[in-house]
Amino acid sequence: MNYIQQGFTGKLGMWKYVVFAGLFFGFMALNFLGLMLLEKLDPNFNIETLMKEQILEKGANQFLAENLFPFAIGLFALFFWVKYVHKQTLTSFTTSRKKIDWKRIIFAFALWGSVTAIFIFIDYKVSPENYQLNFELKKFLMLALIGILLIPLQTSFEEYFFRGYLMQGLGIVTKNRWFPLIFTSVVFGMLHIANPEVSKLGYGILWYYVGTGFFLGIITLMDEGLELALGFHAANNLITALLVTANWTVFQTNSILIDLSEPSLGADVYIPVFVVFPILTFIFAKKYKWNNWKEKLTGKITKPVNLKENYRVLEEIGME
Repeated sequence: MNYIQQGFTGKLGMWKYVVFAGLFFGFMALNFLGLMLLEKLDPNFNIETLMKEQILEKGANQFLAENLFPFAIGLFALFFWVKYVHKQTLTSFTTSRKKIDWKRIIFAFALWGSVTAIFIFIDYKVSPENYQLNFELKKFLMLALIGILLIPLQTSFEEYFFRGYLMQGLGIVTKNRWFPLIFTSVVFGMLHIANPEVSKLGYGILWYYVGTGFFLGIITLMDEGLELALGFHAANNLITALLVTANWTVFQTNSILIDLSEPSLGADVYIPVFVVFPILTFIFAKKYKWNNWKEKLTGKITKPVNLKENYRVLEEIGME
């Protein structure tokens, strides 16, 4: 079966998807409305100021841990819900393969982690005046511990919820692939609207988040599993958190460098979406021999005739 069809292996029921997704979106809506209310009550309030006050009071490492921990809870809650309410295995929730392909996760992590580190190093060498050395061994080691333990849980929750839970659920309901791809990508991007980057750069930065959502959705559907998206997303957040921070980003950490440059809505936003991500997609496509792009991105989803023949459909469409 293909990745979306793996959802059929569990016990279906629209209420199950509505309950968990409703709780998540309800929590996010309350958070956003709370921030809007604070802005109404205090004209001088903004999310950047709130973050700075919290970081000064608690320290960057504690602030980061407190903000990542709810995602860890969310991930384990989602796993519990899928396993015991949907009666679906975590393997089928993750991939269409017989077992989770950790080599794919590691490859995507190593590839994007290396590219991210190289980009930061080059920019530091070209424009050293835009950076301030921020390295303090004790604080950095604590950051590394928090980051390694919690950031992959944060990114994994986002991947399992959007590219996993919603992708499979919406695919089964709508009986196609294109709607869940578009829906999850747009919603993923729009949920970043409360990030301080949006306050700093304006709503145009949402193109980056939506574009990232499409990239992650495309590689999930083409590869028939979450492994590449899990590796990429973990590397993206972890390596950045360790190497560089800025006073206007959602991750303000005890990283090695502080970016002092004034951000602008330009190449930094559009080049990743329209140049870098397509190149990465090409690399993945060549390495894993993707084919039948139209079918895998826009094709119909049907209930398998025999759920025990888990891999017959994959073989027919050329998946390994």
